[in-house]
Amino acid sequence: MSEAEAANRLMRLAREIARHDRLYHGEDAPEISDSEYDALIAENRALEAAFPQLVRADSPSKRVGAAPAASLAKVAHARPMLSLDNAFSSEEVAEFLGRIRRFLSLSADAEVALTAEPKIDGLSCSLRYEDGELVLAATRGDGSVGEDVTANVRTIRDVPQKLPTPGPSRKREGRSVIEVRGEVYMSKADFAALNARQEAAGGKIFANPRNAAAGSLRQKDPAVTAARPLRFLAHGWGELREPLAETQWDAMRRLSSLGFPVSDLLTRVASVDAALAHYARIEQARADLPFDIDGVVYKVDRLDLQERLGFANRAPRWGLAHKFPAERAETTLENIEIQVGRTGKLTPVGRLKPVGVGGVIVQNVTLHNRDEIARLGLRIGDRVRIQRAGDVIPQVVENLTRDEKRAAYNFPDHCPMCDSEAVAEEGEVDVRCTGGLICPAQRIERLKHFVSRGAMDIEGLGEKSIAEFVALGWLGGPADIWRLKAHRDELVGREGWKDRSVDNLLAAIEAKIGFDPARLLFGLGIRHVGAVTARDLMRAFGTIEELERVARSESAAGELSAVEGVGAVVAGAIVDFFHEPHNRDEVAQLLALAKPAAFVSDTRQTEWTGKTIVFTGSLETMSRDEAKAQAERLGARAAGSVSAKTDLVVAGPGAGSKLKKAAELGVPVVDEAEWAAIVAAA
Repeated sequence: MSEAEAANRLMRLAREIARHDRLYHGEDAPEISDSEYDALIAENRALEAAFPQLVRADSPSKRVGAAPAASLAKVAHARPMLSLDNAFSSEEVAEFLGRIRRFLSLSADAEVALTAEPKIDGLSCSLRYEDGELVLAATRGDGSVGEDVTANVRTIRDVPQKLPTPGPSRKREGRSVIEVRGEVYMSKADFAALNARQEAAGGKIFANPRNAAAGSLRQKDPAVTAARPLRFLAHGWGELREPLAETQWDAMRRLSSLGFPVSDLLTRVASVDAALAHYARIEQARADLPFDIDGVVYKVDRLDLQERLGFANRAPRWGLAHKFPAERAETTLENIEIQVGRTGKLTPVGRLKPVGVGGVIVQNVTLHNRDEIARLGLRIGDRVRIQRAGDVIPQVVENLTRDEKRAAYNFPDHCPMCDSEAVAEEGEVDVRCTGGLICPAQRIERLKHFVSRGAMDIEGLGEKSIAEFVALGWLGGPADIWRLKAHRDELVGREGWKDRSVDNLLAAIEAKIGFDPARLLFGLGIRHVGAVTARDLMRAFGTIEELERVARSESAAGELSAVEGVGAVVAGAIVDFFHEPHNRDEVAQLLALAKPAAFVSDTRQTEWTGKTIVFTGSLETMSRDEAKAQAERLGARAAGSVSAKTDLVVAGPGAGSKLKKAAELGVPVVDEAEWAAIVAAA
């Protein structure tokens, strides 16, 4: 491989790994297995080892976790929460001990005691106690900055709220400090019970215990967390005012004596053979454990040796995660069914002849997308090898009968739910239904978006009400919102509805007649058409009727792409939307009932007219949409990325790469207060 090819591959790997980091750590919605993710990391490291001149400061090999979610307060860790290097074979474990001996200048047969314990599959969390009081709980985040989840962690029964405090130290003054680190998790039994309750209540069904635990811990409302069966298991520590012990083993026993749950399978071993024997015992017991694990963690037992060994890049030299291989089985692919998600994405699901994999009976398997089916050459009737990706989500890893003559599987080009066209945008693998407004699978999400604050902003019409009205058959599309008044008498008296609340809702709906057409256009949920783009389109075409006429004309691509902020991808999405007869019919009904006013731009000529402004970080005094609207009123354009054409960057707390880029390009940067002054003075 040439250096140019390696640089190109490293760039693509960095983007792919960053995306999966965001899905796993930020959204609790992984799309690939742990083993597939580990393979990407391994390829990245191998290329960097072969081409060290290509290693960048922001390489995936130097990152830990992912940036904290914007919805939770940020908190800096007193000591970084780093991850462990992975091993996948006994040879790699032997090499791990060999590296330790070489680093410490020990003989090849010198004994180095290790602790070994199960690697639980949960969400890393650090608990900080001062003078015995729990004062802070934080997720790992990116290793340096995590999310403040203190109020939520206080609801977990396994977490001590107060520790026994020792007498005054003769050596140190000030508050005693101890940070206990471990995993927040959900047991298999509790996970199954939670999903059963969620399904009965029509709530979200979680993919696996890890996702359920992560989603439950990172709630804004601690009451939601309190209702979820979360547990905690300690495996280490961060900042300490005084040492816990002289060895890892004794330190963990000390944590146990303070009331923190510690693994019953934690042991101390004196050789590679003993470590591997314990690994085999844990792997054999894995299916019977009450929680999910994905390997065994080894740590050098003596803490003075840990101190000498230190860290390399993002991982300690004294620790290693020995991962389990994915469990596999063979079976027959009996059918391929298409499920339509809430965003219109068509996801193929394989129906299998039931087979046991790692103690679980598997009948369904994700096939990801159209390209994955083609890559594997899958057809109904094929014999396939499957594995539980991440030991939870089943996936096909090999088609064992791909050479047999059998008709190819044709991925549908129409939505199975509403028969609208299903298309994939250029450069994307996902096929999506274009019948957004009328597709039953997308209905609730589309209606939620339509009434949201940034769109029509209809007060009193929330997710629960929308779901109720859809179930009653009263809401099929946005136009039906203005027909709800015909059901007034039926609605009064239903649970949660009285005369006043019904009349308030109907009044809020009627108040939106003659509303802003740009907000109505945004509310239609056309892919890639955000609030700013909707206003750009209305500024260019004046009415939604005219936009539809242009979108259906032969010159659509050129006319739409000529609008500021509208490129080929956005233009294609608009054309696809209005190409679908169902959408045109729904829009016609909506315009007849909602009667949006003619668009009136409140843009004025200022010194910022025609300039480009980028907002980044967590804005605290305004929403992102409000900030963009302010820029628009000044005649400026709000962009999503910093470039040489950017005239100003407005940075809130937590601003990262965009702020760095602005500094590199010499783009002026202001904070929210300075931006407010600019708006007021313009």
